[in-house]
Amino acid sequence: MAFRTLSALLTVVAVATVLGTFYAVSALSRVPVVFSASQILHATWLDYKRTYLEVGTVRTLDLQREYITTSEGESYSMLRSVWLADKETFDSSWKWTKDNLQHRSGDHLFSWLFGKHESGEYGVLTERGGQHTASDADTDIALSLLFAYGRWQDHQYLGDARVIMNDIWNKEVITIKGVPYLLSDNTQKSSRPVALINPSYLNPAAYHVFAKFDNAHDWDALASSSYEVLTRSASLSLGSSKSAGLPTDWIGIDTHSGELTVVADLQDSTAFGFEAMRIPWRIALDWEWFKEPRAKDLLSQFSFLSDQWNTHSKLAGTYQHDGTPLDPGEANAVYGGTMGYFLIADSALATEVYQSKLAPLYDSGTNKWVPKLSYYDDNWVWLGIALYSHALSDLTRDLPSSAFRQ
Repeated sequence: MAFRTLSALLTVVAVATVLGTFYAVSALSRVPVVFSASQILHATWLDYKRTYLEVGTVRTLDLQREYITTSEGESYSMLRSVWLADKETFDSSWKWTKDNLQHRSGDHLFSWLFGKHESGEYGVLTERGGQHTASDADTDIALSLLFAYGRWQDHQYLGDARVIMNDIWNKEVITIKGVPYLLSDNTQKSSRPVALINPSYLNPAAYHVFAKFDNAHDWDALASSSYEVLTRSASLSLGSSKSAGLPTDWIGIDTHSGELTVVADLQDSTAFGFEAMRIPWRIALDWEWFKEPRAKDLLSQFSFLSDQWNTHSKLAGTYQHDGTPLDPGEANAVYGGTMGYFLIADSALATEVYQSKLAPLYDSGTNKWVPKLSYYDDNWVWLGIALYSHALSDLTRDLPSSAFRQ
């Protein structure tokens, strides 16, 4: 028995040595064993598919919210699968999304909420406004299709992405004083004095990719306005005594002047919470892919996060705009999203956050997260680890110039 145990231990250590640089604790030996981020990302993706992708349909389920499906959830599944070269899952996810969420009248965008009606039937939850769009999901789905084109060279993906990009611009982008701004959904362009923006939906890296394939719209200008909105929303006091320098979950924009305003009818809209915590991750991609200097400059302004980590060795789940913890409890997703800040602005702290908050969530014995992560935490912990390990590449980068022609 002792020989078999020693043999098993040596096997684990040998495999770990080959795999690389991830710290975990072996259930067999209780000694440090090293695993690569690649191993973690692939293993937890398999577990995610078993847990959150419906058998037969591959619909992405939010088990913590009555088995609903959001366009956001579908976009995460498509992005994760294309980055991992999982074509079968990508194609199945895209087919379900196209068949069930892209049935909107007049455009190729996606209904944001699908689930069970009171009648017991499943469909788009129009009684909860589910037929409307969410511009972050539309953007991420289009981006994932461009990545699929880059990886597998199927022009159908490119054609599908082109019509989505066109309708994002036509339905979700408003031009104010000659400047385009991305709004939160397709309803915001109606004649209203203040339109709603979700700063965490803004995705300059994606717009820089879009610009390579679509010269009919000024995606670079949209990237510029996104940096402007993020910088202003982080610096304005917005009714608080001061700003901690963090962007907000929601912000309003005056459709005539372009001024940013507090959204009065949304509680805690100026908080840095489960929406805004995604912003550092998105902005970090623009540095990773394009070495965009505005990305690095913006992230450097979020130094409040370093201050909190250095003082408390943790981050709160939600902060008020002045930096007061609103939800002092920790949230795994927050560490995944804010990894974008730490990685680019303070690499030493990025390693601390990774090793103390993200790495311990992986159990090498079961190849799963322990404890089991919610749908949202699973996605954002995975995306944070993937960003930290530089596993999220622009899959269109190496395409020949001919591939971008209209």
